[in-house]
Amino acid sequence: MKMFRFFGLAFVLVAGLLAIAGCNSEESSGGSDGGSDAPSEITYASTSDAAGLSPIDTNDSVSSNVTYQVYETLFVQNPETLEPEPLLAKSYETPDENTWVIKLKEGITFHDGTPFNAEAVKHTFDQLKDPERAAPRASLLDPVSSIEVKDEYTVVLNTEEPYGPMLAALSHTNAAIVSPKADKEGNINKKPVGTGPFVFEEWVQGDHITLKRNEDYWRDPAEIETVTFKVVPETSTAISMLETGEVQFIDKIPSDYIGRVESLSGVEVQKSEGTRVSYLGFNMEKEPFNELKFRQAVAHGINQEAYVSQLNGLGVHNESFIGPKVFGYNEEAKSAGYEYDPEKAKQMIKENGYKGQELTLFVANRDNYMKMAEIVESQLTEIGLNVSIETMEWASFLDTARQGDYEMTFLGWANSTADGSELLYPNLHADNIGSSNYVRYDNSEFNKLVEQSRSSVDQEVRKEKLHEANMLAIKDAPWVVMQHGMVSLAYDKSIEGLTVDPTGMWSLYPVTRK
Repeated sequence: MKMFRFFGLAFVLVAGLLAIAGCNSEESSGGSDGGSDAPSEITYASTSDAAGLSPIDTNDSVSSNVTYQVYETLFVQNPETLEPEPLLAKSYETPDENTWVIKLKEGITFHDGTPFNAEAVKHTFDQLKDPERAAPRASLLDPVSSIEVKDEYTVVLNTEEPYGPMLAALSHTNAAIVSPKADKEGNINKKPVGTGPFVFEEWVQGDHITLKRNEDYWRDPAEIETVTFKVVPETSTAISMLETGEVQFIDKIPSDYIGRVESLSGVEVQKSEGTRVSYLGFNMEKEPFNELKFRQAVAHGINQEAYVSQLNGLGVHNESFIGPKVFGYNEEAKSAGYEYDPEKAKQMIKENGYKGQELTLFVANRDNYMKMAEIVESQLTEIGLNVSIETMEWASFLDTARQGDYEMTFLGWANSTADGSELLYPNLHADNIGSSNYVRYDNSEFNKLVEQSRSSVDQEVRKEKLHEANMLAIKDAPWVVMQHGMVSLAYDKSIEGLTVDPTGMWSLYPVTRK
């Protein structure tokens, strides 16, 4: 059991809000007594609609905001001790380094009335790993070789090699447990069925998603009765709605608007360092984007500071792929990338025959990515490239990018586990080309280092391998890191108990309105 003490070093606040709300026991301090006259509805403004409502089939923050309220994971992180703690799990043990025996809490039911048990966990994890289903975050359980039901409330996960980030993986939103009955008989991507504090009611695509309080929740029911995720494509409109009280909170505030939000009376604003990294990615399966000289020239031609300086304190320039808030970060990587040198970039463009090269920046129609694209388009034009921008709605953008139907694009990774292995493996390991490795990067030396960072439970070894892999990728430049982000949240002062963690996640279970 000595190995358990290592994990807290590798984990950060994946779902601390749930832990605060009572994940240490089946009791909660956030229950409703039904006698309050306080408002019991909350509306959140989202600039994009969800891509889907199944944790197995989605991998974007917009969808996760909804699924985080409906589904639950086996483990969460305690925000004070940084140690993993059970949520749907009751306890766990590792009789050897390749075996994880997980005892489950009893008496919990899914929203459709079916039991939460070991069979449900096995079904969920089998589906997450099934190549035919092609789950975007199948990588979370890639090291798991088999899933066994020992008894009704005991599940055993077996691995071929030790898996250091196991508890981080099991606390990730995309490893949330789904109702097997609903998954087999319906479409949980449209009608989600979990064990969480809120129950799905309706989804009017392009307009809103409504959740209702789970009155039969296994802990005390939430205080809030109705949650509405309202699609408000224009940030300015969302802020106006926050000001007038039509919505009660927004998050991921674009830098151009942070000053306006902070000036609103009756509105609280939270800002803190986050785990998110945003980047310009090259499609490594297309020419000339698969040529190192071209990527180096582009990297020398981009001034990330010009972008970060416009973020009004909501971003940090750092060349490292692994950010300062993520396990595995080493200060040496901070300046290891290709420095801004437009003259050198122009020379490389000319000498290697890239002058006048036509390229398209593929961009989701979200404020932060559009801002990146506009700045990069101007900078790359200056060094001799012929650049255009193509935009697309979020869900369609994700599908197109995942299929590799682009040349260069802008993406980000929230890193919900705050673990370096779970940044580098899903995003850049060859195993995940066609799913979460959007840039289709494949470097055998890098792949091996990342695998070694995952197959050790010695956290110092993991740090060493992550640093080596990080430095190799920085020099190989499948990404140009644009910024490491801050997390932000703005909400009406009538709301209490709403907090955003470094991964950008928030839970509405502990929230009340006065």
